[in-house]
Amino acid sequence: MWKGRFSQDTSSLVQQFGESISYDWRLFPHDIAGSIAHARAQLKAGLLTAEEFSQIETGLMEILGDIEAGKFEFKTSLEDIHMNIEAELTKRIGAAGAKLHTARSRNDQVATDTRLYTRTEIESLLVEITGLQKALLDRAEKYAATVIPGYTHLQRGQPVTAGHHFLAYVEMLER
Repeated sequence: MWKGRFSQDTSSLVQQFGESISYDWRLFPHDIAGSIAHARAQLKAGLLTAEEFSQIETGLMEILGDIEAGKFEFKTSLEDIHMNIEAELTKRIGAAGAKLHTARSRNDQVATDTRLYTRTEIESLLVEITGLQKALLDRAEKYAATVIPGYTHLQRGQPVTAGHHFLAYVEMLER
């Protein structure tokens, strides 16, 4: 990415400072999904032929499979997930792969990938929270008659049941 303007190779320290693949690799399913959606939009806009779209979609799905199987080597020299996937796609399918970047900025890719990743992670957390709520409901039922001290301002206030206390957390998590 940096070679065009400089006569010497980029210092490894600069590459280490600028790379993000060591943590943004986890965006790969979202980057690929976003790239397929973008290619579909390019096809509809007449920027890609049906053949080019097919090559891009097939190439991206193969890359997805390779990453999921642990067969894909991420390169820090390519800095980020976007460049790693785009470079591999172009290597595999040729010129059609290079067309994928048309009408799309890196910032668009980052924003899209981050939103999709966040949505997926939130959905995963919601499943975990629901599991925790079910466990708290089980405890609330089991300890419905067990009296414990209720606290206010870090001091004992009034007696409450452990079941009621557990239910308070269920409601907090529901928000």
